[in-house]
Amino acid sequence: MSANTSNGIRLSRRRFLQVLAGAAGALVVGVRFAEAGEPPLPPEWLGNDFHDLGAYVRIDSEGNVLIGARDPDTGTGVATALPMILADELDADWNRVSVVHLGLGVEAGNDGHPRWTYGRQRGGTGDSIPAAWADLRLAGALARWLITQAAARRLGIAADRLRCEAGTVIAPDGRRVTYGSLVDDASKLDLPTQAPAPKPPQRYTLIGKPVGDVDAHAIVTGQAKYAIDHHEAEALVAVLSHCPWPDGSLASIDTAPALAVKGVVKVLQLKPEANQPPGHTVIAPAVAVLAESTWAALQGRDKLKLEWKPGPSAAENSAALEQQATALLDSQSAPTTRVRDDGDVEKASKYAAIRVEATYYQPWLAHACAEPMNCLVRIDKDKASLVVPTQSPQQACAVVQRLTGIAPENIAIRVPRVGGGYGRRLDHDYVAEAVLLAKAANKPVRLLWTRGEDFTHDYYRPASVHKINAVIDRKRNLAGWNQRVASASALAGRGVPADRLWSSEVSADQLPAGLVPNFRSDWYAQQSALPRGPHRAMPHLANAFAAESFIDEIAHQLREDPMKTRLRLLGEPRSITLQGGGTLDTGRLRNVLQLVADRIDWKDWLHSVNGLGIACWHMDGAYVAHAIETSLQNDKLGIERVVCAVDVGRVINPLGLEGQVAGATLDALSTALNLAITTRDGKVQQHDWKAYPLASMAQLPNSVETIIVPDDGRPPAGASFLAMPTAAPALANSVFRVSAVRVRRLPLMREFLRLS
Repeated sequence: MSANTSNGIRLSRRRFLQVLAGAAGALVVGVRFAEAGEPPLPPEWLGNDFHDLGAYVRIDSEGNVLIGARDPDTGTGVATALPMILADELDADWNRVSVVHLGLGVEAGNDGHPRWTYGRQRGGTGDSIPAAWADLRLAGALARWLITQAAARRLGIAADRLRCEAGTVIAPDGRRVTYGSLVDDASKLDLPTQAPAPKPPQRYTLIGKPVGDVDAHAIVTGQAKYAIDHHEAEALVAVLSHCPWPDGSLASIDTAPALAVKGVVKVLQLKPEANQPPGHTVIAPAVAVLAESTWAALQGRDKLKLEWKPGPSAAENSAALEQQATALLDSQSAPTTRVRDDGDVEKASKYAAIRVEATYYQPWLAHACAEPMNCLVRIDKDKASLVVPTQSPQQACAVVQRLTGIAPENIAIRVPRVGGGYGRRLDHDYVAEAVLLAKAANKPVRLLWTRGEDFTHDYYRPASVHKINAVIDRKRNLAGWNQRVASASALAGRGVPADRLWSSEVSADQLPAGLVPNFRSDWYAQQSALPRGPHRAMPHLANAFAAESFIDEIAHQLREDPMKTRLRLLGEPRSITLQGGGTLDTGRLRNVLQLVADRIDWKDWLHSVNGLGIACWHMDGAYVAHAIETSLQNDKLGIERVVCAVDVGRVINPLGLEGQVAGATLDALSTALNLAITTRDGKVQQHDWKAYPLASMAQLPNSVETIIVPDDGRPPAGASFLAMPTAAPALANSVFRVSAVRVRRLPLMREFLRLS
């Protein structure tokens, strides 16, 4: 079936609607992503009647609605927001909606490659809602159309004269028919020749309304089960001791003391596979202790007598890498990549009235997820089943398939609520470890990483050094901007072309690109053996701190209000085409900036006893600004107020968005205040929360005031880490106002105390 709708949704042969009759006459509707066959469906959808049906929504004869959330929820609220989109389009009664976390959706493809039957399944990457927006509305619109058609036949009234409300079809004369009573008839109707048009925004009843997280009650009452909580009776518990050097090796081992511990069954060795990219194989050589209980496994690990042999990385340390980066930026050598070059920076420099220069330092960062890496895996002859906290079950499936040879359609992956991701669970080294151990032991394995292993064997966010030069013309306008960044790419070794390795470190469109006539951005590559990978808000987090702190320094040099400097830089509201696609709407950016300024009483910035700081940013069609007020009493720094404004277009769940903004703000402040990973002799020095301390409640504000810009019909943009980039520079700018201490190096508290 192929059809077009008025809003541009296209149903092709490879992506078409599927309507299926479920148990007890239930109506099951979904968007299919394959040409043939039926995708798997969790048993929860059909009660005791097990069938493989593909769907996003199921309505039973009693009017209960079950909706599947396809993307893993890492705390971003997508398990609520995605079902809300479909439920609103369906005109379902939200009080009768239940949500199930969908596991991996895969089937055999005719071309030998797997077909992903739920479409893309990826969480915590900030794009779940934009990616699902059209699909879910389409599925909901079809289900509502079928229900309405069935009601029209029963009531003898034209379908276009009926309206749907809270799971009920209502006729003009007041007669009502419940969805539950119609599903049997609706499931037998032919598909429409043209996809039903989604509802106009003025008819939304759920979208834009505050709805609590569907998992909140289970979480706060301790009933929520994460992957780490799952058990299997036959499974052996596996704990690991990794080599402290990723390129080291095992020099000697005595397993006898470990095997003597009651309950210890096996001691096995793991090695990274050659020619496999990071995240697809074991992160470092390791020794695993497999036992009948967690306690026995840990006791056995403590009894192991191990000696590790360092590799070439033993000569590496983070302080030396920073010195190398600084020297590289101070040299006249050509950059690895010239990311952007607008106008003529050298010519602009010749006519400078004022020159400003500063260097900013960003540390290595760990992910520090609340739920350490873990994986429960069972491998039989021709099938495998896993329970795993992953941000991408499809990538996890690829790892399992490669290591076992099992066909993807025979790999079942369950993904419960995930205890934090931040990009760490886009890599699946821990899945590879669990699979290899289960194969070697020929038994199910429950792999558990300790907190120490989690800290010392991460795929870290690279440290970076940013050196920025700017020239101001005689009219006090920013005429030239030359930014150079040195770092070890997080994409190294991941199959990314050499001329794109910069893209994890800088953005060609980051502010103030497009606003300065002469703008240059250069990236200098560094080498490091430390594992590196995706991290929350990368690359915006590091770059916003440098750029927005530097704009504040420009304002100081000009002896003017930093707000005035930013507004002059943004100019009149207009749309600027971005090199990476999309546009920058300076009017929307000005708006969020003005909103936080007004809320925090920015007019008093110069005469306030406390310090006020401000910063703004844009990413992927969304806009954010922070204003922060800090105090200084007896050399003790305090964060008094934080205001954040966001513009994400269409807002699905304001309550969820507010939670994401507040959570990302506090995460960013905690990161900026305290966190850094350091290495010495090639070894990570931080092993626990004491060495990598999250901010205490006393360090953070009592609340984050959130301003959500009302949507104006634009499609939704992602927001899970939108509030990360601007918190740190707004904080640093505020600290400068209250103390006259300019912090250019993170973590802030350590540097503030050093400079004070």
